[in-house]
Amino acid sequence: MNPIQFATDIIREIGVPGLFDIAFMSLLIYALLVLFNRTKARFVLTGVIIISLVYLLARQFNLVLTTSVLQTFFAVIFIALIIIFQEEIRQFLEQIALWSLNPQLALEKSRGSSREEIDVLVNTITDLAKERIGALIILPGKTPIESSIEGGKTLNGKLSEPLLKSLLDPHSIGHDGAIIIDYGNVVKFSCHLPLSKNFALLMNRGTRHAAALGLSEQCDALCLVVSEEKGTISVARNGELREIGSEQLSLVLEKFYSEVNPIKKRRHWFTFFTKNYREKAIAVFMAVALWFVFVHESKLVYRTYNVPVKYTTLPSELKVEDIKPETVKVTFLGPRRAFYFFNEKEVELFLKIPEARKGIKTVNISESSLKFPKDISLENIEPRRVLVRIDNIAPKEEKE
Repeated sequence: MNPIQFATDIIREIGVPGLFDIAFMSLLIYALLVLFNRTKARFVLTGVIIISLVYLLARQFNLVLTTSVLQTFFAVIFIALIIIFQEEIRQFLEQIALWSLNPQLALEKSRGSSREEIDVLVNTITDLAKERIGALIILPGKTPIESSIEGGKTLNGKLSEPLLKSLLDPHSIGHDGAIIIDYGNVVKFSCHLPLSKNFALLMNRGTRHAAALGLSEQCDALCLVVSEEKGTISVARNGELREIGSEQLSLVLEKFYSEVNPIKKRRHWFTFFTKNYREKAIAVFMAVALWFVFVHESKLVYRTYNVPVKYTTLPSELKVEDIKPETVKVTFLGPRRAFYFFNEKEVELFLKIPEARKGIKTVNISESSLKFPKDISLENIEPRRVLVRIDNIAPKEEKE
C-alpha cells in the first residue's frame, strides 16, 4: 500500500474523537510519569512499562505462549502494583480532586511554605540548638514517606514555635521521635524512622542522625537534626548528611521549598515543549501505541479466502473422480491484527462423505468441515454445497 494513502487512511480512521482519546491518554500517562519521576518506585514502574511493551509486541505478532504467560503475570502483578504505588496513587488522585474542584486551592498549595513558616523553623531549631535539646524534624519532598515511617501520633496542628517546643520538650513523649511537618502543619510526632547503616558517614553521631540519614536514603525528604550532646544543627537529604550553622539553615529551607514547590512563573510558550520533553514524547508514543493495539488493530474486518476442497478417506473400493467446485470462498471475521500474519494454509476444508457409494452426491459444507485459527470466526461459505462424483476402483487399478 502507498505510504501516503496508508497515513491518510489512518488519520481518517482516527478522526476527531480518536484525537481527543489519544490526547487525554497522553495527558494521563504524562501526569503519571511526572509523578513517579522523582520516586524510587519509578524503577518498578519502568520495569512494568517494559514488560507491557513486550506484551503488546507479543500480542501484535500473535505470540500465543508469551501473551498467555504475560496475561497471567499482569493478573497477579495488578494487586502488587496497587500495594507498591498506594501512596503515589493516593497523591495522584488527590491532585486530580484539587485541580478539578478547587484550582485556586491547588495553586496556593503548590506555592510552598511562606516566609513566616521558614522563620518559625529557623527560630525554633536555633533555640533548641542553643539549649542543647535534641530534635528530629522531617519535611517531606515529592516522594511519599508514609511507607518509611512507623508508629507516631497524628496531630495535624498548625505549625508554631510553642507547639514545636512543647513537643520537643525533654519531658514530652514526642521528644525522642521524629516530627513530620507538611504544608505548614505538624502532621505527626513521635515517629520512628529507618536507621542508616552508613557508619562511615555517621561516624560518632547518634540515633537521630542515623534515622535522618536512613530516611534520606529512601526518599527526597529534608531531615533536620539538632544534636543533644553538641548543640549542632545537621541536615540530611538524598543520602547525604552535613552539619550547618544557624545562619545557613534559612538558605537550606528556602532552597528546599523552592525545589519541591516552585512558584509558578509566566513562561514563554516554547517552554511547554522543552520542559519534561522526554516524558511528553514517551506519553504521546505510548498513547498512540495503545490506540493502535486496542483500537486500530482490534477493529473487526472481513477477509475472504479461496480454500481447496479435500475429502476424508473413502472405502477402499471407491474413489473420487471429480469435485465441483474444486475451491470454495470462505469469509472470516476477526480483529485486524489476527490477519497480519495469517497463512491461508492454516485454513483447510475436509468433506465428510456419508454413505459413500458410486454416483454423484451433493455434500453440505458446515463449520465442522473447516479447520481455522481460533481467534477468528466463520461468517460465510460460498457455495454451501459441492457435487462429488464417486466411482468404483477398477480391478486392474485396484491391483496396482
